[in-house]
Amino acid sequence: MIIYLHGFRSGPESWKARSLGARAAHHGLQDAFWCEQLPVSAQAAMALVEAQIARCATPPTLVGSSLGGFYATHLAETHNLKAVVVNPAVIAPLSLASYIGTQRHMYSDETFEFTEAHIAELRALEHPTLAHPENFWLLAETGDEVLDYRHAVARYQGSRQTVLDGGDHSFTRWDDYLDPILRYAGLIP
Repeated sequence: MIIYLHGFRSGPESWKARSLGARAAHHGLQDAFWCEQLPVSAQAAMALVEAQIARCATPPTLVGSSLGGFYATHLAETHNLKAVVVNPAVIAPLSLASYIGTQRHMYSDETFEFTEAHIAELRALEHPTLAHPENFWLLAETGDEVLDYRHAVARYQGSRQTVLDGGDHSFTRWDDYLDPILRYAGLIP
């Protein structure tokens, strides 16, 4: 099973979520892909994902993009799971502090309030060092205009790393990594 965790203001309708879900379905694995709209509250988001993890018959692989990468890191460390982190928000409480206020979901156009309390919830999920760096695969592009890829390279030291020149925060070469991600998760040979 792959559990896909989207980024801040994103959702299951994102290009990355839809592409990975479609690729899993192409291999007959539509029941092995899970992606839901995550609540704004990190605490509520973790409760939702942990309930899904508990339903899995075998340990799932987490795939998280941006803030979803931050969440995947917390969950992988907490549950000793494998994770693919894509242009992850490694310092999410700091990175997202400038977004306090009214925000809009990219796909539903719904608005929500992002508050200091949400930042505090993110701080509670931080892991100062990785206990299991071998569980992670970092996918990053140096052209990420939102997050400095060098923070991710340093954070996931000792992990498998694929750092590509150019690109942007969306991870422009995503489609090239769909089958490799499914292989990493042990879902295809």
